[in-house]
Amino acid sequence: MLVALLLLLSLSRAIEAGGEESDARLCDSKVVLEPRPHSVSITEFGAVGDGKTLNTIAFQNAIFYLKSFADKGGAQLYVPPGRWLTGSFNLTNHLTLFLEKGAVVVGSQDPAHWGVVEPLPSYGRGIELPGGRYQSLINGYMLEDVVITGDDGVIDGQGSAWWGWFTDKSLNYSRPHLVEFISSQSVVVSNLTFLNAPAYSIHPVYCSDVHIQNITVYSPPESPFTVGIAPDSSHKVCIEDSSVRTGYDSIALKSGWDEYGISYGIPTSNLHIRRVHLESSTGSTIAFGSEMSGGISHVHIEEVQVYHSFTGVDFRTTRGRGGYITDISITDLNMEEVHLAFRATGQWGTHPDDKFDPLALPVISRISIRDVAGRNISVAGELGGIMESPFTFLCLSNITLSLDSAPSHSWTCSDVSGYSSSVSPEPCTELQAGKPCVESSLLRSIYDQGSTGTGEAAGM
Repeated sequence: MLVALLLLLSLSRAIEAGGEESDARLCDSKVVLEPRPHSVSITEFGAVGDGKTLNTIAFQNAIFYLKSFADKGGAQLYVPPGRWLTGSFNLTNHLTLFLEKGAVVVGSQDPAHWGVVEPLPSYGRGIELPGGRYQSLINGYMLEDVVITGDDGVIDGQGSAWWGWFTDKSLNYSRPHLVEFISSQSVVVSNLTFLNAPAYSIHPVYCSDVHIQNITVYSPPESPFTVGIAPDSSHKVCIEDSSVRTGYDSIALKSGWDEYGISYGIPTSNLHIRRVHLESSTGSTIAFGSEMSGGISHVHIEEVQVYHSFTGVDFRTTRGRGGYITDISITDLNMEEVHLAFRATGQWGTHPDDKFDPLALPVISRISIRDVAGRNISVAGELGGIMESPFTFLCLSNITLSLDSAPSHSWTCSDVSGYSSSVSPEPCTELQAGKPCVESSLLRSIYDQGSTGTGEAAGM
């Protein structure tokens, strides 16, 4: 009882700190990219776009040079058509990295060209292996006003080598990502294609004011545990008008791992995701957790197309995680050929070490899913909470799923409670007997605004 009381107190403090009134329709605030007053081409620093010459030093030197323009309106690094092989490099403040049509930034398949960095403090170790982790291909640390964009240019991680090393367990450190921003603000990623990430394609962590739009992400179905976009302990994130097809999770929301995430205490909050096409081979198209120990709240997801995937919407956690997943709104979702439409589980994931607190129980509450249509669905829902911390106020409404299995086996529920209205096939009794959920001000504001929104224009 004391543990549950402390968890609820922590949750109430987090809501007070972040404000119950959130940016429910963040993507309505349009981002206008102003031209930078200074621009240089990567070729001016000796880069060769033949797909064979290693250009890491050229990228590093170009960005070092462009630092001098940070207080003069910023600068642009232009990448012309060609295949530009490189290892890891870091961006700088007030910078636009622009990839022209036909430009492909290619990640080296030599691990020596990817630096090794310390683990993230909210994880305590690499996500796959103890110790450090390989640095991402393109990095930003404690930056402001950074743009990665182009005219449909490509960033290709050549992840097949990494997938093989991961599968045969020959790596000494956790795999790198394509793009990672740490503790940065006012970040835009747009108008590009991201291919074959070793692990994640885009990973903003401890960031704020992140706008990801009009991108394509692809990793083949057989690529192990590849993730498209993973907002992690980040605030005010918009993801819109994008296509994400991956081996594992398409979009995964995270906020730290067990005692490290609890101690670091930075939640993922105020996210708006809309108009996205998602496909996940072995994971979920939209996943919450299971690393969610800093908390996840105030997330609005709308206008989502899901195809040929294992799981549609997935809430994952386990004993020892602590944290919370609350005030989530998902609406206007279309699914086709999905094995499992909805899952919420309190029995998911491993622990970073043996120092986690098994009494740190997560709180999962105030989840609203409405206006969903699904065809060729195998299982409607598997909802299983934690006996000592049931999942509460799960609200399902206006959901129609066409199943390719017997409706009597379409839902399984345990340690959950909530309400349902106009749901077919009919869900478990745990979601019928409860009173209608009390919607938070976030959910009320979303439904009051409808699908048109009333956001104000804002630049980054």
